[in-house]
Amino acid sequence: NVGGERKEWKARITEQVPDHHIAWRSEGGEFTSGVVSFQPLSPDKARVTVRLNYEPKGVTEKLGDMLGMVSRRVEGDLQRFKDFIESKGHETGAWRGTVR
Repeated sequence: NVGGERKEWKARITEQVPDHHIAWRSEGGEFTSGVVSFQPLSPDKARVTVRLNYEPKGVTEKLGDMLGMVSRRVEGDLQRFKDFIESKGHETGAWRGTVR
């Protein structure tokens, strides 16, 4: 939800190197793109960096962005995702191939 309005889009992975980074771009719906990179810190820890590109539309979204609401929403979503992944305790077995 952005500015009280639900936003959805489909995304295509444009580049993936397992244990290094994943990049994506939206297809249809709202335009977004970004990259998630992984930097190993120890055998059981990694630094995860997320760069997200999103352009607010309309007065409500632009005002919300200026007030930091979009950033707080993204940070909250990322924290919930982190908690979810860490609660799994193991890899999901998802496909880990390379996309160039």
